[in-house]
Amino acid sequence: MSGGSGILSTDEIAALVEAAKHGQLPDQAGSAGHQRRAPRLRTVDFSRPTKFTSDHQRRIARAVDTFCQTAVTRLSAELRYAIELEAINTMQLTWSAAQAQLPVGAMLVTLEVQPINTRMLMTVEQSFVLMGLECLLGGSPVRPPKERRFSEIDWTLTRRLVESMVNQLSLVWQDLGGVTLVPGEIEVHHETSQVASVSEPTYVVVIEARMNKHSSTIELLIPWVAIEPVAARIAGRERTRRDDDPDDEPAIERALGTAPVTLRAEVAAIELAVQDILGLRPGSVVNFGTPAEHGVSLFAENVRLARAQPGSHGRRRAVQIRGTERDSERDAA
Repeated sequence: MSGGSGILSTDEIAALVEAAKHGQLPDQAGSAGHQRRAPRLRTVDFSRPTKFTSDHQRRIARAVDTFCQTAVTRLSAELRYAIELEAINTMQLTWSAAQAQLPVGAMLVTLEVQPINTRMLMTVEQSFVLMGLECLLGGSPVRPPKERRFSEIDWTLTRRLVESMVNQLSLVWQDLGGVTLVPGEIEVHHETSQVASVSEPTYVVVIEARMNKHSSTIELLIPWVAIEPVAARIAGRERTRRDDDPDDEPAIERALGTAPVTLRAEVAAIELAVQDILGLRPGSVVNFGTPAEHGVSLFAENVRLARAQPGSHGRRRAVQIRGTERDSERDAA
């Protein structure tokens, strides 16, 4: 630099260019009056989507905790053996990444989400299923069972065990999103199992199941497409309307629509003195002062609704509406 002014001379610029060609730039950390802060870089993992908001994640995690508490009671009673369930991890991945981290040989259960006709996936490690079968058959899971080929009896008992878990899971999803879960076919995990597209954002909940100090995992894979129709309700942003909600106009209309109201047809009306009424006899004629061609008036309680023509329908008296009061007011205007 020339004279400490910070301006490079022509020769100094040429030297720097030549050094740059050979990758030999000088260290300028202390050449200036202050040090430049190094650029801050943030690593972004594009394989981890962020479609599920913090509200979705928090409320789903809370529902899963409730499932763990209720399912423990039911499963322990059915298997006659103490079971512990605990949600130990949650993550947001793509569908392909979520499938890739599933345990080898896990049992896959497709969950039909009704009434929105979408699908989730629940996986259960085979070791947990085998210990459950041992208990259902009157045994005790003393040691971890060895994997084996399932017989027809094994598959039948496995479905019973799975349905018990799904029933409890369905109850919490009914409260969470107003949907129910129905178990589909049960199969062994393989790469071709496809419920959603490979890039679909998927929320994964990992549950640890413990029996006699043996640990297994149950995983729930929730593709975004499976909850999208009820996503607002799951996040708690949709106000649930009830029939008795005063702000729910359709509900008020439905409630009023069932109220009984007396409907009557009136020929005409006239005021008479009591003595004139008492003097009426069979054959007496009362003049109402209204032309007969005006027909009768139809009233709901004391509110006049329409004009009608008297007649019959079969063996019953009836009237035929000829015009409403609104029509009369419009014609008069």
